[in-house]
Amino acid sequence: MSLSSAEKWDRKYADADLNTPVAPCYVLKQHSRLLPFKGLALDLASGLGGNARFLSQCGLKVEAWDISDQALTILNNWASLNHLPIAPLLTDLDQMLFPYQRFDVIVVSRFLNRQLFQQIEQALKPGGLLFYQTFLGPVYPQGIQNADFYLQSGELIKAFPSLRVQVYGEGWLASENSLDQENKQRYSWLVGKKT
Repeated sequence: MSLSSAEKWDRKYADADLNTPVAPCYVLKQHSRLLPFKGLALDLASGLGGNARFLSQCGLKVEAWDISDQALTILNNWASLNHLPIAPLLTDLDQMLFPYQRFDVIVVSRFLNRQLFQQIEQALKPGGLLFYQTFLGPVYPQGIQNADFYLQSGELIKAFPSLRVQVYGEGWLASENSLDQENKQRYSWLVGKKT
């Protein structure tokens, strides 16, 4: 019997707790100067909320969407303890309809569902920013083995045609949560602004 997506991710986070290290993705941390001083942000497929935590510490209200109840419970407890405005929402992104022009900032990291590109774009307010960073092909032995979860070179920049590109890059980055700086993966990243 195969596990559901929710069960798979809950199992991944089963050993996590409030002390599990999390960090924002590279593109968000490196280009945080582009963030607005206030507004509503979305951490899409948030996991334990490294991006959500960072965004809330920068003064934004944050919605954190994920399929793992386990991860969101930990994030909710962390937000409560630190009195930060993070609202976790348990959601299956394959079944979700995104709200229209709701967010000032959307952050997506280490998640790829090409069917959601248009909804992500439409969920941004005019002037809103998308920070997107995920795996760049080809598939390599130490990474995820499903080729569907890898972008091709140049694909991300074409995925959001109505956004004005502020930052774009491709290359090797160390894992955000790894103490082992030799543990690198290929990524593509983008900051785009909705006009």
